[in-house]
Amino acid sequence: MARRTKEDALATRHRILDAAEQVFESQGVARTSLQQVAATAGVTRGAIYWHFKDKAELFSAMMDRVLLPCEWAVDDAELIEEEADPLAAVIALALAPLEQLSTDERLRRVFMIAMHFTEYTDEMSQVLTRCDESVGRYIAEIDRLLRQAMRRGLLPANLDSRAQATALFAMVDGLMHNWTRRPTAFALLPVARNGVQSFLRGLAQSTG
Repeated sequence: MARRTKEDALATRHRILDAAEQVFESQGVARTSLQQVAATAGVTRGAIYWHFKDKAELFSAMMDRVLLPCEWAVDDAELIEEEADPLAAVIALALAPLEQLSTDERLRRVFMIAMHFTEYTDEMSQVLTRCDESVGRYIAEIDRLLRQAMRRGLLPANLDSRAQATALFAMVDGLMHNWTRRPTAFALLPVARNGVQSFLRGLAQSTG
């Protein structure tokens, strides 16, 4: 009986989170009330408070159900100490979050809510910290690969690899933001692949 009760509670929790995604996406986090989430989930407002302290905690739990694009890219990457082709590895790492975003419907919905429909308050600082940490890890991995390419003579030896890794992330981030806002505006992966390859060709031809 206790096991059934626990399973029922978990099912209710997921139903509430599914409803939160739906309502947050349709009208934004700030304009959503817990009563609206409860009505969409088919539960009482008390049921929401049993699972979540407030809307900020509900939002954080919604975010916790997915790996953010940069988290997924770094976690999924094969972190080989010395890549046979570091520039190919850079391209793969740059495209990985975009590929995941374009194929994972829940990730796309949650990312869109987080980036376009959320006003971050102090209560949501934990989510921002998580985002900053994932971006930091992602940029650091691009930097590591660029430095490998420099040692191989594939890029200028005096290149500021950290600055260029940050610039490449800015391209990826901009593509994610713009595509989630208007998915029909352009073909995400072909545009991204062309942009990343052009960026790296430019680095190879630069003077550092």
